[in-house]
Amino acid sequence: MTSESDRHAGRSVSQSEPPAGAAAERVVVSYPADLSEWGRFQVEKPSFRAFLRKTRDAARPGDVWEEFVGVGCCGNTLDVPLRVERVDGGSRIDADTEIDYEVRDACGLEGSWRVQSKGGPSRA
Repeated sequence: MTSESDRHAGRSVSQSEPPAGAAAERVVVSYPADLSEWGRFQVEKPSFRAFLRKTRDAARPGDVWEEFVGVGCCGNTLDVPLRVERVDGGSRIDADTEIDYEVRDACGLEGSWRVQSKGGPSRA
């Protein structure tokens, strides 16, 4: 039950909720288990984490970011669905926001040297 002193502008205010516009201390993003070793290397590099900090204004659990990861040695582009799992602090991403990763269930991601071979995917 919320006391009158915990009410603000007619709505309940959670004492643990960060103020509106507060910066996220940490954002935990997941990638699919079937992301290749090369793809994992790309997304976990400090430069890719910096890219996310510069290109994303905010993060909320459940957000999905389709990110171009790179071209690789075979000239194939790799787009990876990154999903925000947790946000510590506010939702705003800034230069000090820590980006951490975890692995989630595979999603049928097809990215490796095979994408350009005869044995690769046959999607049009």
